[in-house]
Amino acid sequence: MKLAPAQLTKHLQGSLAPVYVVSGDDPLLCQEAADAIRVAARAQGFDERQVFSADANFDWGTLLQAGASLSLFAQRRLLELRLPSGKPGDKGAAALIEYCSRPAEDTVLLISLPRLDASAQRSKWGKVLVEGQACQFIQIWPVEARQLPQWINQRLAQAGLSAQREAVDLIATRVEGNLLAAAQEIEKLKLLAEGNQITVETVQAAVADSARFDVFGLVDAILAGDAGHALRILEGLRGEGVEPPVILWALARELRSLAGLAQQFSQGVPLDKAFSQAKPPIWDKRRPLVSKALQRLSAQRWAQLLQDAQRIDAQIKGQAEGSPWMSLSRLTLLMAGQRLALPAQ
Repeated sequence: MKLAPAQLTKHLQGSLAPVYVVSGDDPLLCQEAADAIRVAARAQGFDERQVFSADANFDWGTLLQAGASLSLFAQRRLLELRLPSGKPGDKGAAALIEYCSRPAEDTVLLISLPRLDASAQRSKWGKVLVEGQACQFIQIWPVEARQLPQWINQRLAQAGLSAQREAVDLIATRVEGNLLAAAQEIEKLKLLAEGNQITVETVQAAVADSARFDVFGLVDAILAGDAGHALRILEGLRGEGVEPPVILWALARELRSLAGLAQQFSQGVPLDKAFSQAKPPIWDKRRPLVSKALQRLSAQRWAQLLQDAQRIDAQIKGQAEGSPWMSLSRLTLLMAGQRLALPAQ
């Protein structure tokens, strides 16, 4: 069954479930959710802890054996299963289904894995983890850029600090996309604050530029039509050494999807139906962003931008003149809805 992260603290005050699944891509938020479960387990007498890391060579039989064996040191146990790949394989899928159908008594199993995509959640083992009666499934979503100032304010309040709005905005700018860095900087600010008040000057002196970006954040900024933010992410990716083919892959992938959706919509297919039939399907959470992007440009224009992406591919391979980075900047702005008179190369 699904359990919202905001409900986790209250839930853990009662009897614990046999299985907890923490799924997400943000290291800090996933770690904190798992830590909260560990603390609650210790408080309720689950004193023995055993950790399994399910790599490619993991023997899934050891998990089932651990669940079936009696504890030598405590009446209650916490088993932890870490699945870094998020893909258990056939043997792992069978083991997860078997364990969750008959969870061990006096045992809590904590499963940590990356965000499960739609296809994984529709699989037999995914449905067991997400919908099973023995399981509590906690999906951790990343904090979006527009939510980051509020998140920082909450963390500052938890640390007994308050901050000027400009100071919060500056922290958000410098640590954008990196919540772990944000949490570390807040701990640093606790030592530097005068009277528990954080000023812009305090932040400027203490907070390093820890902004971390990824190509998926770039795509989301483009879909939202936030051209300035998208360009900043693009420059951040370039500064971090991300190569143009990686960025082009993400933009071209989105362009193919948008061009196909726009073509269907122009032919009278309702967007909801087009979203559901897309390969892969457009998640409910992303549909508002994709809808916003589709409203900006016509099907013909999305197809033209896909041709622009093909030209950038030729530039990267040395088969066409022009700077791939300049062309990526131009494509980013055009996808975000900017009307430009910039040269194509």
